[in-house]
Amino acid sequence: MVQKVLHIAKMTGVAGTEKHLLTLLPGLKGRGLDVRLIILADAAFPMDAYAAQMSGLGVPAEQMPIGGHVDAGLFGRLRRRIGEMAPDAVHTHLIHADLHGVIAARRAGVARIFTTLHNDDPFRGRWAIRMLQGYLWKRITRAIAISEAIRRHAIEVQGAPPEKVVLIYHGIELAAAALVPGRPTMRFSLGLPADAVVFGSVCRLTEQKGIAEGLQAFAEVVRRVPGARYVIAGDGPLRAALEARAKAAGLGDSVRFLGWRDDAAEVMTAFDVFLMPSRWEGFGLAAIEAMAAGLPVIATRVTALPEIVADGVTGRLVGAGDVATLVRAMLEACENPGLARQMGMRGRERVATEFGAGRMIDRTLAVYQES
Repeated sequence: MVQKVLHIAKMTGVAGTEKHLLTLLPGLKGRGLDVRLIILADAAFPMDAYAAQMSGLGVPAEQMPIGGHVDAGLFGRLRRRIGEMAPDAVHTHLIHADLHGVIAARRAGVARIFTTLHNDDPFRGRWAIRMLQGYLWKRITRAIAISEAIRRHAIEVQGAPPEKVVLIYHGIELAAAALVPGRPTMRFSLGLPADAVVFGSVCRLTEQKGIAEGLQAFAEVVRRVPGARYVIAGDGPLRAALEARAKAAGLGDSVRFLGWRDDAAEVMTAFDVFLMPSRWEGFGLAAIEAMAAGLPVIATRVTALPEIVADGVTGRLVGAGDVATLVRAMLEACENPGLARQMGMRGRERVATEFGAGRMIDRTLAVYQES
């Protein structure tokens, strides 16, 4: 019987995995487990605020420094700390935590080791990584894949034993994502016209998220619908390049880069349509958050997004990099706002039935207790 679980995750900021844990870990605690978190933190990206937030939710969280992709000293530090905590199970997230956490947990004598597979990053197909993963799979009890696409990738690319991998979708608290009043106030605060069609993206500004294609498509949309706006909330290594691209395209005030926002849910109330032109995704938690907020989602047909967005029902799916089709989907939202709103409401209903937090928490608990 698993009663005490230690989660280990490498973090450099707050994105999908980190948000997921803020829902899952307190939820497991609410089901009666003793849950702890160790954050493997890079010195350049301290996670003090996140650790405090998690601890405030009743899940003790501490940071442990990690240096480089492989930190020889970390194995010993983790083993000792795991020995002090004496958990019944260790649960790792992302490859740095998998490598250091799985080995340290075994050395500390932990019999049950779980991992969550969050991404199908291209690097996982490399020969050296496949060899490493083969070594780790022999020591992992069960793995949770956050989408069917990730489950298939784990088996076909990472060499995971099929019987060890179970599918559990991410879930969110729908009540916490209730439609927030104050749309006019948020639009005013962002300097957006009350009657504009507003597209929005909330993400890290990296190559993966495809914002360059989003800007290219929007440049064509705003040429035909001059009052349209595109709001991008997020930060990352490509921000300066993307801002320069928008300026070079002459988009001016039609595009707003907000930087990182702690109030992303509130910012979404200013949107009419959520834009997610990703080149690949582990899951696409932002799509669920947008659907929960009643927004139609225009996304790319990559990885897990077709499992989330029902094409023609809760939004539109387009091919990755297919800017012409993306433009058509965006123009449809401009020209048929009634349909867009209807898709948004259907999306919220889909979240309630398929992507609720309670379902995710209960299924995770079952994996612990059945293994």
